[in-house]
Amino acid sequence: MVDQGVVCSVDPHVSGIGREVLANGGNAVDAAIAAGAALTVVAPHLCGLGGDLFALVHVPGEAEPAYLNASGRAGSGADPEGLRAEGHQAMPFRNDVRSTTVPGCVDGWFALHERYGTRPMDELLAPAIALASGGWPATAMLAKAGNTVAGVAGAEDLVGLEAGSTVRRERTAGALRAAAEGGRDGFYLGDFGQGLVELGKGLFSEADLAASQADWEAPLSVEAFGHRVWSAAPNSQGYLLLLALSIADRLELPVDAGNPLWAHYLVEASRQAGYDRPERLFEGADVADLLAAAGERAARISADRKAEVPVRQSAGGTTYMAVLDGNGMGVSYIQSNAAGFGTWLFEPRTGIGLQNRGTGFSLEPGHPAEFGPGKRPPHTLVPALVTRADGSLRLVAGSMGGDSQPQIVAQLIARVLHGGESVGAAVGAPRWRLHPGETGFGTWDGVHEIDVELEGGSPEAWAGGLRERGFAVADAEAGSGFGHAHLIEIDEDGHAEGAADPRAETGTVAVAPN
Repeated sequence: MVDQGVVCSVDPHVSGIGREVLANGGNAVDAAIAAGAALTVVAPHLCGLGGDLFALVHVPGEAEPAYLNASGRAGSGADPEGLRAEGHQAMPFRNDVRSTTVPGCVDGWFALHERYGTRPMDELLAPAIALASGGWPATAMLAKAGNTVAGVAGAEDLVGLEAGSTVRRERTAGALRAAAEGGRDGFYLGDFGQGLVELGKGLFSEADLAASQADWEAPLSVEAFGHRVWSAAPNSQGYLLLLALSIADRLELPVDAGNPLWAHYLVEASRQAGYDRPERLFEGADVADLLAAAGERAARISADRKAEVPVRQSAGGTTYMAVLDGNGMGVSYIQSNAAGFGTWLFEPRTGIGLQNRGTGFSLEPGHPAEFGPGKRPPHTLVPALVTRADGSLRLVAGSMGGDSQPQIVAQLIARVLHGGESVGAAVGAPRWRLHPGETGFGTWDGVHEIDVELEGGSPEAWAGGLRERGFAVADAEAGSGFGHAHLIEIDEDGHAEGAADPRAETGTVAVAPN
């Protein structure tokens, strides 16, 4: 038992909905589903019914968390040769439905509910339906994001908003009602699914939409800083978080995060973990050998210089939520469009924005992640949980941030587990990130003039220390480019404390006392 349930999200409506579910007897999964559905309404620039979902669920007394992979698969008409014939060397980033996979988010809700839910699904979706139909005040973040899709068909009700403007999305409410009344088939085989088939012009079939996109799989874990850290297996890049922490645990990492060696060692651990990501990350990839090689990769790191790693020569649309109930069930929950508003395409019948997760596919012939029918693309989403040696839950952690997600979460975990910082201090502290490329998804696919970007407000010693060791460093504006992270910590006495990222502007912690 813990002393209170906690919901941390980017939006006060969402956190409040989760809290009400907990207060009315629902568990952490019930709260995550209800709050996640509300997120698709109030934050369509970050996630939506046209996006994907990953979750880790900790149940007290169980040996390991359950891992849900609800990331969608490419349609049966996926044709890499056709894209190459058009001159594409990489998947289109915007305005091309071929970069959309079958959205997994709604299937994820129903998979979570079937295994753990205690409240009726229509009850859990009702708050999101009420928001979409009755309206809600736009956040400054949504108002700003909406202007990026000016002139895009289907996005008219998201353009020209001001903070506080009332937004209504009745067609989105209709799609949620279809799911509440008809289950997953009500959504995937109803107006949304039919519209997606029509929009895809042969890319998707009804059979593609009839197949569930959600699978329960085995999570990955490593020992680090005296705890066990859990994350998602490929096609997620979660192994990068685990490998980086395992490497860092083998170094003489300073306790003080202001020490330039702290930044240097974690930067190097992340580089050593991820340099071969383009070759090693794909659906079904076995990364056990990589996790076992943490000692070898740690040995390449020097305290006084940047290590050489081989590299290939060649903006965030995600939101994370942490949920804990009074019985100690924790949910690390992340859903995403990939980039902001995904492809910038909206399914015409329901007005639902379509994610661009397919940009993770390769167009290199024979690559294990090559675009193809029924395949899942490499994915950036990284949910995380941390347990003690006795199996009790210590942390629920995660962040938005594209390729930078493992780096952000590694910094949070190191601050709390190694540095002894509170969750509030860890979440609010300045961050670094490896250069993410122009789109936020290009960290590992090219050579960049800048190695490391430092968030505004970072310790001055970081910049000088990294430059002295051979890194090209640039200052970057503080804000959401460095993630919207949320943390929940449960101490050994059962006291739970949550922190929502101030970078989200409206990030909110809602508490439901036992």
